Amino acid sequence: MNTKQLERLFVVAGLYDGLLGLSFLLAHDRIFAFFEVAPPNHPAYVEFPALLLMIFGALFVHIATDPKRHRNLIPYGMALKASYVFLAFWYHATSGIPAMWLPWAWMDLGFLFAFAYAWWSISKERSAT
Repeated sequence: MNTKQLERLFVVAGLYDGLLGLSFLLAHDRIFAFFEVAPPNHPAYVEFPALLLMIFGALFVHIATDPKRHRNLIPYGMALKASYVFLAFWYHATSGIPAMWLPWAWMDLGFLFAFAYAWWSISKERSAT
């Protein structure tokens, strides 16, 4: 991946996670109602992960400012994406999960692969020089 592609990837990832987190922070009741899913018994169970998504969104935008220099931060994004993907698909396969969570799992799977490729391509380029 060239530098512009890396920058775009991490800006898109930052906006995606930041806006998703902001949506759940400000409108989780409406989101759960739209998908006809019972919300948790306390809003903090949604608001805390929403804030974490916003923090990771800021991290991705930071990576985008200089992806090669911030290569060491990419595995943290990969860990975030792998965690959500694993849990969503595991529960989907074993005990069921509301369908509202699956499109985000597929998106995060795509980001996981893109982040892994970005990290690999930067590492490969660094080892070639």
